[in-house]
Amino acid sequence: MALTAAFLGWMFDGMEMGIFPLVARPALQEMQTRSGITGEQFVQNWMGIVTALFLLGAACGGLIFGWLGDRVGRVKAMTWSILCYSIFTGCGYFATEPWHLGFFRFIAALGMGGEWALGVALVMECWPEKLRPLMAGLIGAAANFGYALIATIAILFPITPTSWRWVMMVGAAPALLTFFIRLFVPESEKWKTASQSEKAKTTPLQEIFSPSLRKNTLLAIAFASIALIVTWGIVQWIPLWADKMTEGKRPEVKGYIQLVSSIGAIIGCILAPLIGGKLGRRPVYFGLCLSSFVMCSWLFRGFSEFNALFLVVVGLVGLTTAAFYGWLPLYLPELFPTRVRATGQGLAFNFGRVLAAAGAWQMPNLMAFFDKSYPKAGAAIVFIYLVGMVIIWFAPETKDQPLPE
Repeated sequence: MALTAAFLGWMFDGMEMGIFPLVARPALQEMQTRSGITGEQFVQNWMGIVTALFLLGAACGGLIFGWLGDRVGRVKAMTWSILCYSIFTGCGYFATEPWHLGFFRFIAALGMGGEWALGVALVMECWPEKLRPLMAGLIGAAANFGYALIATIAILFPITPTSWRWVMMVGAAPALLTFFIRLFVPESEKWKTASQSEKAKTTPLQEIFSPSLRKNTLLAIAFASIALIVTWGIVQWIPLWADKMTEGKRPEVKGYIQLVSSIGAIIGCILAPLIGGKLGRRPVYFGLCLSSFVMCSWLFRGFSEFNALFLVVVGLVGLTTAAFYGWLPLYLPELFPTRVRATGQGLAFNFGRVLAAAGAWQMPNLMAFFDKSYPKAGAAIVFIYLVGMVIIWFAPETKDQPLPE
């Protein structure tokens, strides 16, 4: 039940995250037409602003709901997080101005940012330690099943400036999952035990920055940030790039891109932790950084038009860049004791979104610097992977070690 709840919660979280890259351009074009403004700059500016607000909301939500998970329990906090992201994604149906989209995305993101840390903590504390790599792979892949689900819907029902609103309403459906969670999902016994100890009376946020955990916290933030900066800094913009290449005449292209990227991501998320369980956490992270750098450089430097090979490479980019999200559920729980695990994971995983938000906010300026070229901007951003290839060797190797209590 714990695995099912975490998998579905993160799957629908992925669906919610996948909605905006598909509806952003049509929605903003509709609002642009209504206001009488012309030019691509309007879409790029508001895409950057709304994306930044989403990322800031997710970062805050990771901290808020992670803290709640350590205080009131994983299951109760998870229920609240899913309700939050479902209801406010559905509210996007009623948006009539770009700032409405930004507001609803910010509030919805609070729940999306919190759900990951809670689901990972619950599953890792309930399942046998020998199965942690498999559990990490399943949790990591879950969001990409959500991306694939919404992409399939977008292929069957192309999203246009006149049809984007119903997609936002679909985002409210996961609220029904909360009834299942409250009725059938047991609370983590490890959390129950840890919450009754004397150390549990300390402040989780204060403890993760204590001398004993500070290094692990900062490294965890760095590892998650590198993956998130590329994902949100440019990979999430690939559908807009393709829409521009096809001059908006093939709206189904965005769905195809997200679908092949999701399929690659599912494979990568499952393989990364399984290989990490065999070879160790550090070599796998190094390999993920190297392969992501190569594939992203190929995509952003090698294409100027949409074709079949472009889709294939997008799938490979999805496989490599999203594989981090299978590795992170395996490694981050191993860096924090049970009493502060949800807080530590939530902060680390979502802090990168703050950095990515700053990048998204400045994306129009970056695009202007690169002559409004998505591929030129992407080719520059992916150099962040070189940093990850270095700092991973300063982290502890936790292969074959139990979760810290």
